[in-house]
Amino acid sequence: MPIHVHSCHRKPRRVMHAKPTPEATEDIDAPRVRRGAVTLRDIAGAIGVSRATVSLVLRGSPLVHARTRARVEAELDRQNYVYNRAAANLRQRTSSSIALVINDLSNPFFAEFAAGVDEALAAAGYVTLLGSTGESTQRQQAVLTSLMEHTPAGIILSPAEGSQAQALTQVLGRQRNVVLFNREVEGAQWDLLALDNAQGAFLACRHLIAQGHQRIVFFGGHAASSSCRQRRAGYARAMQEADLKVQYVESAPNRQDAALCGVGLLSNDAQAVTAAVCYNDSVALGLMAALAKHGIVPGRDFAVTGFDDIAEAALFTPALTTLAADPRARGRQAAQLVLQRIGSPELASQQLTAAVALNIRASSACAPTPHMSSPPPSSPSAHFPHKASGR
Repeated sequence: MPIHVHSCHRKPRRVMHAKPTPEATEDIDAPRVRRGAVTLRDIAGAIGVSRATVSLVLRGSPLVHARTRARVEAELDRQNYVYNRAAANLRQRTSSSIALVINDLSNPFFAEFAAGVDEALAAAGYVTLLGSTGESTQRQQAVLTSLMEHTPAGIILSPAEGSQAQALTQVLGRQRNVVLFNREVEGAQWDLLALDNAQGAFLACRHLIAQGHQRIVFFGGHAASSSCRQRRAGYARAMQEADLKVQYVESAPNRQDAALCGVGLLSNDAQAVTAAVCYNDSVALGLMAALAKHGIVPGRDFAVTGFDDIAEAALFTPALTTLAADPRARGRQAAQLVLQRIGSPELASQQLTAAVALNIRASSACAPTPHMSSPPPSSPSAHFPHKASGR
C-alpha cells in the first residue's frame, strides 16, 4: 500500500529549555524506546561490526569467526530482532516456503493430506503456507494473490470447482512450480497428482452388484468437478456392464448437504433404490445419518460405499465400505512432486495417478431386502438424474 506523506510549513517557535530536575537527569542515560522494527544497522552499531557481518550470521555463513558470531547472536536476542524472511527472499531470489491451497478445509481427508505435505516439506527445510478456498473460485483468486506476495518457492493446489487455467495463470504469473491435486484444470500445463477416481468408483459399484443390488444410485458431488465426473464414469461403466440403469443425486461434497439431499432417496420415485455409491466419505456419512433418522438402517436395509477412507470411516456404526486413498501418503507425494519441480524446472509436466483400494466393511454387507422389487434390465444409456443441491 503506498504511503502518502503530507508536510506542512510552520513558523519556527522559540523553545525554552527547562532546568533539568534530578528525576529528568536520571532518565537522560536510560535507553530510548524504539518506535519500529530493529534493523541490521541497529545490531551492527551496538557491537561495532558491519551490517554485512550481521547478515552473514543470519544466513548461517561459516565465514564469520565463532566469537564474533556469538556476539552478534547475543545482540540479536537482546534487541529481539525478527528476521524479515520476505525481504531476504526478494534479495536472494529464493524462498523457504511452499503454499498449499485446498478446496475444503472441513473435509478430514484434506487435514490428513495437509499433514503429509507439511511432513515432507519440513524434512526438506521448507515451511508450509496454508490457504483454503471453500470451493469458491473468487476466494481462490484472493487466496493465491495473497500467498504470492510471500513469493513461495512452489504451490500445491487442489482447485475449486469451476477453476479455469487462464484465471489461475493471471494470478500465478510466471510461477511454474505448481502441482494440481486430484482435480484437472482444462488447458493447464502444470504437474498433476490425481487419484484413480474412475477405477475406484467402478470397484465400489461392482461390489454392490455382486451383493445382489440392481437399483444403485451415485450420490453426491457436482458434475462441474473433474473428480466427480471421473467417479461417475466408473460407476456408470459398472452399471452398464451389468445392463442396469444409472441414477445420480447431486449434493455438495460435505456431510451436511448430503444429509439434506439424502431425504430425496426416500421419495416415491426412489423407494426401490437399495444402495448408493457415494462421492466421498463425508457424503456417505451424511447419507447414512439421514437414512438412520428415517428408520432405514445402513448396512442392513441399505448399502453404502464411500471414497477416501478417512479415519472416521472405520469407527462409524456401521463401519463404512470405502476406497482407501491414504491421504497422508498422497500429501507426501504431492510435496515430493513440487520439490522435484523446484529442483528441475526444465522437466516436462507430469500427470500421476495414485491407485486406490476397496476396503469392504459393514455398511455394504446387506443384500436387497425381499420387500424391494428388482428392476428389469434396461439400456445402458438410460439416465435418471436428480439434483437436490442449491449450491
